[in-house]
Amino acid sequence: MAISDRIAPLSIREKVGYGLGDMASNFYNGFFGIFLLYYYTDVWGISPAAAGTMFLVTKILDAVTDPAMGLIADRTQTRWGKYRPYLLWMAIPYALLGYLLFLGPDLSDIGKLIFAYVSYSLVMLAFTAINVPYSALLAVIHPKTEEREKATQYRFIFASLGTLTVGAMTKPLVEFLGQGDELTGFRLTIILFAVLSIIFFMITFASTKERIKPKREGGSISRDFGVLLNNISWIVLAISGILIVVGLIARISSAAFYMKYYVPSGEGAGLWWMDRTSLLITLGFVGQLFGAMLTPTFLKVFDKRQLMIFMAVLNAALLFGCYFVPPEWYWSITAFHTASIFTFGVMITLLFAMYTDCAEYGEWKSGINSAGLTVSASMFSLKTGSAVGSAVPAFILAGFGFIANEVQTPEAITGIRLMFNIVPALFFGAAGLLIVFYKLNGDTVKTIERELLIRRGEIAA
Repeated sequence: MAISDRIAPLSIREKVGYGLGDMASNFYNGFFGIFLLYYYTDVWGISPAAAGTMFLVTKILDAVTDPAMGLIADRTQTRWGKYRPYLLWMAIPYALLGYLLFLGPDLSDIGKLIFAYVSYSLVMLAFTAINVPYSALLAVIHPKTEEREKATQYRFIFASLGTLTVGAMTKPLVEFLGQGDELTGFRLTIILFAVLSIIFFMITFASTKERIKPKREGGSISRDFGVLLNNISWIVLAISGILIVVGLIARISSAAFYMKYYVPSGEGAGLWWMDRTSLLITLGFVGQLFGAMLTPTFLKVFDKRQLMIFMAVLNAALLFGCYFVPPEWYWSITAFHTASIFTFGVMITLLFAMYTDCAEYGEWKSGINSAGLTVSASMFSLKTGSAVGSAVPAFILAGFGFIANEVQTPEAITGIRLMFNIVPALFFGAAGLLIVFYKLNGDTVKTIERELLIRRGEIAA
């Protein structure tokens, strides 16, 4: 590829193609985040405490597989590049294992737990094998930070559309396909999202390019980890990513319980084909979509670090405010929820743009390009956040005496309110405070970009 082609702006086709990859990811990620805890407790009959423990224990596997996948991807050499081939190789296994997760066989309580541990571990392993290379692709899709920011924007616009589709369509599809049997409904619904995921990953593979082709010298794994752990901004960002995702997943995985057991009209008619629970979830992800779309506009006024801090603190304030809204005020609850998820849409878009800045900073300081390891370790932080975010509500339900499909005690209602509002607010607030220690401001990023372009011979000194 000629130098002029490598630094030419990304086409709409490539930005859309890249974005569709995260839409495919979020068909599953959103499905699991919103409905998996509810499916386990209210549909398949696993206790909340057992489900919460499972979410946490299975992260031990991810502690090894995420960085390992990054190291493998960094050392992959094919005619398609380092990272793109995994979109082709892993799309079908990823889809099949997602279906396995919702197979719902009729087993004993112990059998169900074993099945849940095995199926959840396998689908998370497949997610690692496809999503770590997909995320690392962003670091090599273009040498200029503004073009990577555009790709990131498209990524999270389509990620929002993915979760929006899941939020709007899952409950109606479960009811329609299951004909009163939620277990069958979930099993058939996941098939539709699995097929779409395969199609979209194939489109991403076909429409993207790896413009940056770093030369590896076969360096040691310990050296690569040393570069990563000396990157203070990456450490700050990774921990903040955990906190942000815990806050989001704790919020959205609590929504079905909050609407079913606390809001009097929670399961009533909403809009079009959606009940009020689906409508709340859907409007929240409409907010996320607009957050992702408006992030470049906000960046004309704010630095990434400043914007991240502001949105995290605003999110925490909105969630604290929502705690005091009476349960009868459905539309006020929905407005607070939508505004909260809007701020998350900005934060998650910023987060991945900042990860690629960290990857370039590591290369600039050390001369070693380890985009796969940098992003995979970052993906581990996000999957850890997702697991903890699902586990925290499960433990709160158990601790406050929740019993599935029963009228809840006042103590259980208090637990549901806390897990929907106050707990996620604390995590978002903590993330905002931590980002204060992030070091890569706009001027530093521009300096790094220019010097790396000179080193690669893509512009003259």
